[in-house]
Amino acid sequence: MTAPDNESDYEDDGFDFTGDENEELSQEALIWQLLLLINPGDEETALQQFSRYREAREAEQDENFGEIDTLQDVIDWTSGFHVDWKDTESFVDSIAEMAARWNLQVDWGVEDPTDDEFLDGTDVPELMARAHDRLREYGYTLWNRSTGGDSYAGWITLRRDDENMQAVAVGLGIDVRPGSDAY
Repeated sequence: MTAPDNESDYEDDGFDFTGDENEELSQEALIWQLLLLINPGDEETALQQFSRYREAREAEQDENFGEIDTLQDVIDWTSGFHVDWKDTESFVDSIAEMAARWNLQVDWGVEDPTDDEFLDGTDVPELMARAHDRLREYGYTLWNRSTGGDSYAGWITLRRDDENMQAVAVGLGIDVRPGSDAY
């Protein structure tokens, strides 16, 4: 299986994410662009996820399973997070797992971010804002997307790709915000 013919270097790919509305990418090409954005410097992982995404979409054609749900399944705990609205422990764990891909550790402001007392005294939006701020210091942006329910979901991109992330999300019909402003 091959990916759409799109380069991972957005400055040289020939697609202007910022303006020309006459130039349209297919849904699949936008998914590929999103995977490249949330896997900065790791095109191999993006390609593996894209392959799993295509396989899952083919298998689910007759089911009423949304595009974003399929995408979330293939990126979860590697390039994305999806946690219950009150599951602070899973949120901390998933962000730690994703940040470790770039040899980063999020400073949660406590010695042990897995301590029950700390986790019980905070909530996911507060933790998301803290992680967003810490990751920005290293040139990354933590994004959260609207789930339409009682959960939080999102991913991490390079800070320099903020405009591209917003453009790809609009193209896919995904409502996203920086992690500093949780849904």
